[in-house]
Amino acid sequence: MRQALALAESVMYITSPNPRVACLIVRDGQLLASGATQVAGGPHAEVMALRQAAERGVQVAGSTIYVTLEPCSHFGRTPPCVDALVAARPARVVVAMRDPNPLVGGQGVAKLHASGIAVTTMVCAEQALALNPGFAARMTRKTPWVWLKLAASLDGRIALENGQSQWITGPAARADGHHWRARSCVVLTGSGTVKADDPQMNVRHVETARAPVKALIDTRFEVDENARIFDGTRTWVFTSRTDSAKAARLALRNVQVIEVPADGAGVDLRAVMVWLGQHDVNEVHVEAGSRLSGALLQAQCVDELLIYTAPVLLGAGMGMVCLPGMENLADAQRFEFIDTQNVAPDLRLRARHIDRWKALSLAVQPADTNMIY
Repeated sequence: MRQALALAESVMYITSPNPRVACLIVRDGQLLASGATQVAGGPHAEVMALRQAAERGVQVAGSTIYVTLEPCSHFGRTPPCVDALVAARPARVVVAMRDPNPLVGGQGVAKLHASGIAVTTMVCAEQALALNPGFAARMTRKTPWVWLKLAASLDGRIALENGQSQWITGPAARADGHHWRARSCVVLTGSGTVKADDPQMNVRHVETARAPVKALIDTRFEVDENARIFDGTRTWVFTSRTDSAKAARLALRNVQVIEVPADGAGVDLRAVMVWLGQHDVNEVHVEAGSRLSGALLQAQCVDELLIYTAPVLLGAGMGMVCLPGMENLADAQRFEFIDTQNVAPDLRLRARHIDRWKALSLAVQPADTNMIY
């Protein structure tokens, strides 16, 4: 199953909005065929593996099939994968994680079992979930998985007092950040960042056939129409104040303006996340200033922190996030470190929100333990 998960990771950038899935066909410890899910509308992992087996003249009947997500049991863009597996007659199917899609939700496993095929589930389930947190989040809570990228000094500064921030971290850290952009469905920033830095917000340094949508939180709809973020690639602007003439001009540059309710001084960020979930967005990569970063944290929208720490001290300057003070430590949002990586000369830290990850993990567990055969 670990080998199957590694294969699923190889299609990290292309499957959205579908999950990253891989399938291995094995007999007597020997790998006979394998496959991974292709771009949306293309064949799923099971079909790819079965096709390779047919091309190689391999007999699938009686084999063991490993798949990193429960085979789908409904008609979507493609026919149900479980039907293809049943027709192939393996002796056993090993499944990493139950499909959180309510259209599947155990039915794939049940159909395999009803067809006389032995099924083992929840093998490396945590690792499988880590490959597809956005798909699981969208299917269970109807909003995407959001990580917040921050680049800061050892003393937690993302910019000097005069606003200078380029560059705190080194080239390797910046290049590594483009992997996280590439795997996301949406790269999100705020109007303050666009005004200050005029970033492109696109994917460089990483080859990908599927560019993420660029998104902008612009409460007052005041960002310059000539900003580099409006480069003709698909872009969404979330605002609580529209200007039909400006929106029409931007539409000619592949920009969609979405009006969302106001929430205090800004847009309702939770409403933004709901909209994104409704539009098949699995994962959101946030690169923003301290105000929007803090607002997303306050709105309970951030699931994971991606922090690049440079071995420098900057003293007085802009903090990583703008949050109100609190009087009780019990009110703090708690994260858990899950990975530490040297990206010389900097350090990359990943931390998941403890409660939000726990809720997601519980949501994809089988509702009925009798479903595990």
